[in-house]
Amino acid sequence: MNETEANDVLSEFQPAGGLLAELSLLRVECAGPLFHLRLNRPAKRNAINDTLVRELQTAFVHLPKQARVVVISGEGAHFSAGLDLSEVTEQDVVEGVFHSRAWHAAFEQIQYGPVPVIAALHGAVVGGGLELAATAHLRVADQTAFFALPEGQRGIFVGGSGSVRISRLIGVSRMTDMMLTGRVLDATEAEAASLVNYRVPEGQALAKALELAHKVAANAPLSNYAVTQALPRIAEMAPGDGLFLESLMSAIAQGDEAAKQRVRDFLAKRAGKVGKAA
Repeated sequence: MNETEANDVLSEFQPAGGLLAELSLLRVECAGPLFHLRLNRPAKRNAINDTLVRELQTAFVHLPKQARVVVISGEGAHFSAGLDLSEVTEQDVVEGVFHSRAWHAAFEQIQYGPVPVIAALHGAVVGGGLELAATAHLRVADQTAFFALPEGQRGIFVGGSGSVRISRLIGVSRMTDMMLTGRVLDATEAEAASLVNYRVPEGQALAKALELAHKVAANAPLSNYAVTQALPRIAEMAPGDGLFLESLMSAIAQGDEAAKQRVRDFLAKRAGKVGKAA
C-alpha cells in the first residue's frame, strides 16, 4: 500500500462514538473492523502521562464488538518520546510502585486484549514509548524511527513492563547495553534486533500497518485470538505443558464453524494457495 492508497483508506475512518469519543489525549477512529488509536500530544512529543495511560486502558476495555484489529500510531513528528517526567519527579516510593502498576494494568489490556494490535512507529520510540510499542503484536517502523532506553542517564529504571516485554524481544544483553550506555538504535538496527517486524521508507509506517491490519482482520477471529493469547503463554511454559496447551488450542480453533468453512473453501479450490511474495 503506497501513501496515496493509505490516505484513501484513512479517509474511510470516522471518529469513534460513545466513551471512545470522550478521550482527550487519544484520537480514536474506525472503519468497519479496523480501529486506529492515535496518541495526540504532539507538542509534548506524545510523552505518556497518567491521563494517557488511563485512556489507553479505557480504549481497549471498551472496544466495540466489531473491532478486529487495532493500529496505534502517534500524531506529529514522533510516536512517543516516553514517560512524562514532569509527573514523577516528586513521587515517593509507594507512589512510584502504584504508578508503575497502573502502566502494567493498562498495557496488559493491550497485549492480552480482544484483538491483535499493530504499532506504526516513526521518530522517537523512546523509554515508555518503546514499552508501549512492545505491547503490540506487530511493529512497523519507518526510516525516521529511533529506539532508546535512556533510564540509566535519567537515574531511573523501566517501570512500564519493559524489563519483561522488551527483553523478550531483543534479549537481556542488548537491553542492558541500551540502558547502561544510552545506545540508540535506528530502524535498520531495530529490525536486525527483532525489535520491529517491518521496516519501510519514511512516512510509510502507517500505510504498511493498515495494509497488515486488513490482512489480519480477514482471518478467523478465533484463530487471531489463539495466536495473540496462547502463543506468548506457551513460550513461557515448560515444553510439555506448552505442547498440551497447543493441542487444546488447535482443537478449539479447528472446531470453530468459521474455520471449518475456510478449510472447505480451500479443499474446493475457492481459496488461494500459499506462494512467494511478489
